Amino acid sequence: MEKNYDMLKLENQLCFPLYACSREIVKKYHPHLDEIGLTYTQYIVMMVMWDKKRLSVKELGEKLYLDSGTLTPVLKSLESKGFVTRTRSSEDERVLIVEITDDGETLKERAIEIPPKIACCVTLTPEEAVELHRMLYKILGSM
Repeated sequence: MEKNYDMLKLENQLCFPLYACSREIVKKYHPHLDEIGLTYTQYIVMMVMWDKKRLSVKELGEKLYLDSGTLTPVLKSLESKGFVTRTRSSEDERVLIVEITDDGETLKERAIEIPPKIACCVTLTPEEAVELHRMLYKILGSM
């Protein structure tokens, strides 16, 4: 009978090490992000903005797996810091467009050092990192 409950043991869960690992890695970001005045969520938004420059809140949410309720306060904060602007689409006023500013682009130069600093904290070979990345995106793709 006890065997039936093995699936409820924490050590048998895939979700728990993913969750715990994610939290620990995000903790490693904090001191580096504090230096440039961003939270982790603001940082991942800015990574998309550095790449795409201009997109709708909906598109941004899809890329980050975040809903508009989570994104709205993050974008308001980034806008107040002068890193992005938010404007209504001229074609459809229901669509909110986010665009990176010059200050937002300049911030990229300060953020360039963060990924190598975090990479030093992760004890995976380059091949293991590539495989983990592939597997995590496979899981995300199936959700």
